[in-house]
Amino acid sequence: MAQHEDVPAERVLDVASQIADRLLDLQSRINRQIDATQSELLPDVARQLGHDDAEAVDLTGLVNTRIAGLSIVVTPEAVATLVPLSARSAATTRAGRRALTDIVAGADGRLAVIAGPCSIHDPVATLEYAAFLRGMRDRHADDLEIVMRAYTEKPRTEVDWKGFAYDPYLDGSSRISVGLVATRMLMCRITAMGVPVAAEPLNALTPQYLDGLVTYNGVGARNVTDQTARERVSGFSSVIGFKNSPEGSIEVAVQAVMAARAPHEFLGVDRHGMTAQLSTTGNDTGHVILRGDRMGPNYSAAHIADTRARLLERGLPAVVVVDASHGNSRKDHRRQADVVHDLAGQVAAGEQAIRGVMLESNLVAGRQDLDQERPGELEYGVSVTDACVDLGTTAAMLDELAAAARARR
Repeated sequence: MAQHEDVPAERVLDVASQIADRLLDLQSRINRQIDATQSELLPDVARQLGHDDAEAVDLTGLVNTRIAGLSIVVTPEAVATLVPLSARSAATTRAGRRALTDIVAGADGRLAVIAGPCSIHDPVATLEYAAFLRGMRDRHADDLEIVMRAYTEKPRTEVDWKGFAYDPYLDGSSRISVGLVATRMLMCRITAMGVPVAAEPLNALTPQYLDGLVTYNGVGARNVTDQTARERVSGFSSVIGFKNSPEGSIEVAVQAVMAARAPHEFLGVDRHGMTAQLSTTGNDTGHVILRGDRMGPNYSAAHIADTRARLLERGLPAVVVVDASHGNSRKDHRRQADVVHDLAGQVAAGEQAIRGVMLESNLVAGRQDLDQERPGELEYGVSVTDACVDLGTTAAMLDELAAAARARR
């Protein structure tokens, strides 16, 4: 067992802060050494290339004109060294990826379910929810492959809290290094419990901090048209899905699947945080996630048939995951049960294209507003982003989906 797995849930942020502080001090020393080495060696390189007489230019008002601050962050390699995967975590991710890959490929007749909070913000509540899902996984192992939604990055249409990885104290302090360490600690703890995790990476750099921990990555509706996002996931080791756009375009999700299946060359970072050219092989697990749109749901049998036809027309596997929340529930968390009931009927009737379902679920139903001046007053177990269903409703939906998967097989 890794030492960080012994840390009480209520002390995760304290320990993450201690780790981040030590690593930031180390990184400052490393950066000074890099600066000194470059100052010593670059002039000689410039002379060799005939650039040693370059005129000094005043760049005032030209660079960083809107940058209010620049701080170093912990590196993926350093965080992974101090917060390593345990053998149990590695086994969970390996088994989870294999299971979801088989489900997407049609080799496993079970149904995938990605269930969990819209976003996680409280380590204690997060681990309590993970324990609930562990029980559900044991209960439905023959029919469902349940993965925990453990999203710590939140897309925003305008401006709001950006997620646990960016503001772990929920107070606007934006201690990103602490958030990155704490996110890895939590995902290590969840996977050590035997529960695979799902994430939605919004930043090109954050996936490196979770290497080896994520079973399923979803590309959200706001990012599905981003070519750089499509390129990044072409190199992911996880299973990947693409949501239709907020306006309802399924075609952009199909295009994203096509793009992600191809190899790409692009700029990224290595595990030391250094800029690198990345070469990918393409990710053949990509599929469409139907999440509804501003006009309403898109999970009906007719919608599933239309999406299946679009995929087959492009020579892609007819694989669909349905998000029971968002537009499909018309932003009413209570309607997720209605969506699941309809999907269960389709699955039980033999619909093969539906390979998975997403649920927004938490310890307590509903949502609450986050007051960054009073984060300590939040109600325990309630979402601070989209509203979620409670544990009882989640258990009932999982029972119905398991029965449907069993009937289809």
